[in-house]
Amino acid sequence: MRLLVLGGSVFLGQAFVREALARGWEVTTFNRGQSDRDEPGVEAVHGDRERPEDLARLVGSGPWDAVVDTGYVPRVIGASVAALAKSAATYLYVSSINAYPGFPEVPVDEDSPQHECAPDAGPEDGDYGTLKVGCQRAVEEGFPGRALIIQPGLILGPGDRARRTAWWLRRAAAGGRMVAPGAPDREMQMIDARDIAIFGLDRIAAGDSGRYLTSGTPANTSWGEYLGTCVEATGNKAELVWVDDQLLFEHEVEPWTELPLWSPLQEDFAAVWKPSSAKAIAAGLRCRPIAESVRDTAAWLFAPGGMDIAFGDHRGTGPRGLTPEKEAAILAALDARG
Repeated sequence: MRLLVLGGSVFLGQAFVREALARGWEVTTFNRGQSDRDEPGVEAVHGDRERPEDLARLVGSGPWDAVVDTGYVPRVIGASVAALAKSAATYLYVSSINAYPGFPEVPVDEDSPQHECAPDAGPEDGDYGTLKVGCQRAVEEGFPGRALIIQPGLILGPGDRARRTAWWLRRAAAGGRMVAPGAPDREMQMIDARDIAIFGLDRIAAGDSGRYLTSGTPANTSWGEYLGTCVEATGNKAELVWVDDQLLFEHEVEPWTELPLWSPLQEDFAAVWKPSSAKAIAAGLRCRPIAESVRDTAAWLFAPGGMDIAFGDHRGTGPRGLTPEKEAAILAALDARG
């Protein structure tokens, strides 16, 4: 198999590259050469996908059995689709669960209503989830019957720059009493980037098309297991102190932002951990234990350069996390309750 990955040097794209190489596939990557080093073993083509001449030069390296694309601006995706329409059999586009406006308030699956977005929309024409739908349309229109759309839920794993699991690991490594939101038995549902890559390449090899929501297996972890693994993976320096939603609200803690992944028991987050991956599971999606993903993320994060990649100021945005002062105030209020 010959695979082209647009990007391929960061997190999910990198997971696709590494999995394809492990299978013995021939892999071409196309990027500007600015994010990270090219993966050993790939044919690296450097260029800007927004420059028609660079896309035309890329086509000369084809053809390919499939393309993998993780971008999020429809008109940019559309240009790549047009350039590659005759050079690849399948176009796998990685979208997002945020394509569904009902999420996270209500459970969603592939039949749930999606946002409306034109396939030639620009970055100013909607939020992330809306633009992802425009990208889907661009791929589906440019590769009719040959488009494979993967819609992940909450992704984790080594290389994750979203500053969620990385933030919890860094906090656990700092030690001491650590605020744990909600309750330890509250169920969650996440998926490792490597398992998305395995599933996507399996579907490519099978000649598949269509749309798959890949959010992990139902209730595949809990807050207790997830945070407990963060503590264990960082040397058991921290003590988890469980704080109920109400006390966190009294201290004006912002869900998801100040405590990454914290989704209180209220309508806005009622189904955040309940999307359905039933179609993908029936098609062969298999997910490793979340504890394994957390441990592997810790190994990456605390290796040389990991912290800079995850938390460097030049690396996008993500949850800012709870300040030590605010955490101390919450713990003091909890203690005062007796």
